[in-house]
Amino acid sequence: MSAAPVRATISVVIPALNEAANLPHVLTRLPASVDEVVLVDGHSIDDTIRVARLVRPDVRVVLQDGRGKGNALACGFAASTGEIIVMLDADGSHDPAEIPRFVEGLMAGHDFAKGSRFTRAGHSADITYLRRLGNGVLRMLVNMLFGTRYSDLCYGYNAFWRHCLPHIQLDCTGFEVETLINVRIARAGLSVAEIASVEHARLFGVSNLRTFRDGSRVLRTIITERFRAADIASRQGEPAATSSSRRRQAGARAGDRSPVASSPRRPGRPRPPRA
Repeated sequence: MSAAPVRATISVVIPALNEAANLPHVLTRLPASVDEVVLVDGHSIDDTIRVARLVRPDVRVVLQDGRGKGNALACGFAASTGEIIVMLDADGSHDPAEIPRFVEGLMAGHDFAKGSRFTRAGHSADITYLRRLGNGVLRMLVNMLFGTRYSDLCYGYNAFWRHCLPHIQLDCTGFEVETLINVRIARAGLSVAEIASVEHARLFGVSNLRTFRDGSRVLRTIITERFRAADIASRQGEPAATSSSRRRQAGARAGDRSPVASSPRRPGRPRPPRA
């Protein structure tokens, strides 16, 4: 008989602030392949922690040590133990049933699996016209400055191998965190699979997202990271812009019709275990 296939362990990190009403929907829909659930509580004043433990007794609850989604994710990443880390929102907008597709992209040999609402098989029932427009402009800016081919930028449904963490190094607090992660993955030249995803409307409660405030923070993040990349390149004696062939490896093919749109891997990188 052949040896059993190797399976990577999976941690799901869920930032939560007053999401008691939404957690039963989210936690009961996690696939059986998930090994660990890390709930990062931002000092909720409702029953978020009690409900999480009631619905999922094995949940690991981490109290956030700062403020904002960026800090919450940093706390969750640090507490997680899985070989694969999945970022999942607590408001019901991300479908946990899509997790196997993200894992499939990673097991195929990519470093980072990036959710996209704007591939042919993707969709959003939540994004407004103004936010879609802003996302498109900021996405084009990132693609131009970093040589990527992202079809979505400000979306928080992602999964990645643990070895990506040193490249991410979260040092932001707000909703710009998704853009920061995408840009730093691009700067590191890591291989990206873009995964078609359907974003649902929030189930209960009100989002803390503010279009103009958070859009300006995303823009500031893009500019800061571009100058940082130029500074690193100058200190290393390289051209200010990374070679286009290297940078494009971080971009997924925009407009691909399949659920997984892949960018090429870098030669010589050892592949992770396959399922």
